[in-house]
Amino acid sequence: MSNRQILQAMSGLMAGMFVAILAGTVVANALPRIIADLGASQSSYTWVVTSELLAMTATVPLWGKLADLFNQKLLLQLSLGLFVVGSLVAGFSQDVGTLIVSRVIQGVGAGGLTALAQIVMAAIIPPRRLGKYAGIFGAVFAVGTVAGPLIGGVLVDTSWLGWRWCFFVGVPFALAGIVLLQRTLKLPTVRRKVRIDWLGAFLIVAGVCALLIWSSLAGNTFDWASWQTAALVATGVVLLSAAVYVESRAAEPIIPLDIFRNRTVTLTTLASFFVGIAMFAGTVFLSQYFQISLGKSPTVAGLMSLPLIGGLLVSSTVAGQIISATGKWKIYLIAGAVVMTAGLGLLSTIDADTHFGLLSVYMAFMGIGVGMLMQNLVLAAQNDVPAHELGAATSVLSFFRSLGGTVGTSVLGAVLANRVADEISRGLTEKGIPVAGGGHGSAVPDMTKLPEPMKDVIEHAYGIATGDLFLVATPFAFLGLLAVLFIKEKPLKTTSGMERLATEDAAADGTPVTVPGPRGGEPAGTPDGAAGTVGLRKD
Repeated sequence: MSNRQILQAMSGLMAGMFVAILAGTVVANALPRIIADLGASQSSYTWVVTSELLAMTATVPLWGKLADLFNQKLLLQLSLGLFVVGSLVAGFSQDVGTLIVSRVIQGVGAGGLTALAQIVMAAIIPPRRLGKYAGIFGAVFAVGTVAGPLIGGVLVDTSWLGWRWCFFVGVPFALAGIVLLQRTLKLPTVRRKVRIDWLGAFLIVAGVCALLIWSSLAGNTFDWASWQTAALVATGVVLLSAAVYVESRAAEPIIPLDIFRNRTVTLTTLASFFVGIAMFAGTVFLSQYFQISLGKSPTVAGLMSLPLIGGLLVSSTVAGQIISATGKWKIYLIAGAVVMTAGLGLLSTIDADTHFGLLSVYMAFMGIGVGMLMQNLVLAAQNDVPAHELGAATSVLSFFRSLGGTVGTSVLGAVLANRVADEISRGLTEKGIPVAGGGHGSAVPDMTKLPEPMKDVIEHAYGIATGDLFLVATPFAFLGLLAVLFIKEKPLKTTSGMERLATEDAAADGTPVTVPGPRGGEPAGTPDGAAGTVGLRKD
């Protein structure tokens, strides 16, 4: 495909990716109004968020496997269709039960979009050319993550729109994505006998959901050390252990365990998990810090995140261009991990009095590091697996990045809550104000309704606690750096996933296959860059 054809196809992919990310972030500032209008409880508040995240994260591996078995274009359109259905049901919901079910449907669709967008990119773009397009993906990811809460806040505050438009706003993008994919994405239909491992799929989804429910609710709905924790963790471990047993014997496993014998896949998976912790910690907790500790409105808080978006956008774009031009990629993974670790370390020094100019530099550091790492980890893994395992390998990385974000948000949120409670107790005691209930509570305060002395205490508490939260996150980023250091750099292939798949299928059949050489103006010099007919035998 020419650059123009690739960009046209990516327009549909990016529209789908944007709505997938928007589904999880746009309701952040709208939830209090939604729950109040539907007359729901605090536990329902949690499940409106958790249900979508659970469905998305747990179904990513299943979508990845389906991509290795069925037409990827059709699967993408099916994902977008599910998202549209879920969004419409959510927007018209009259009770919280219907809303939660609709969020599950949205999450299943978003899981498909998260996995399939990157899989299709690998199918149509050779790894050597993929870097310069990865920056677009990184930009969409950053904008959707950070701009979602801002869009949601504006919609809720606009009287003639309201919270229901938080769900309707993604529908036009999803429909546009379906049309664009139909017109621009040309993928061959691979007809082959398939046998889906339904038992393995059930065990994986059930086991992951048990652990995600635990990490999402522990420290909030129940204590970390409680019988609920023991039950959920034990259930998750047993189900996932059974899944490993089933997958090791299945003819068509959902997650081929053999891919973890590949050193690159294993190390990039670990690094993706740690990148997920850093990325979600930065976006979730910095927004809360801006609003509570610095006293900014949701709209201003969204704008204050621009240094993070800018750093991610610039670094992913520039690094991708250089990688495509030179073929060298490991140095950018190392540099990204170093800068991300440094950014988190710098953010650990913030408090309620940190100047925004200094804060902007710290956020830019973190964004630059994440931008160099996030997509290039996927590139490294996709370059080092057979074409028929592209879907599984890509979805595993996406799954662990989402898992890192979910677990990291839960654990770091618990750290934040405990530190805030301690600082509030200390601050109130110093001011001679009686401390009710030891100063502990899980509710986020409404800063506009607090008296000035109390407001000062809470601003200071959230400032200190946010810095401590990033201090806890820094060692995880360092572990990501260690994982990246042990990845072995291999030359980037110059043939796309579809071309490699054709070669592999021909090898299995014992028939000759013509491997195309480099396109005009594309770099040569890698082993699979030469054109010619290759004689292949079944053995």
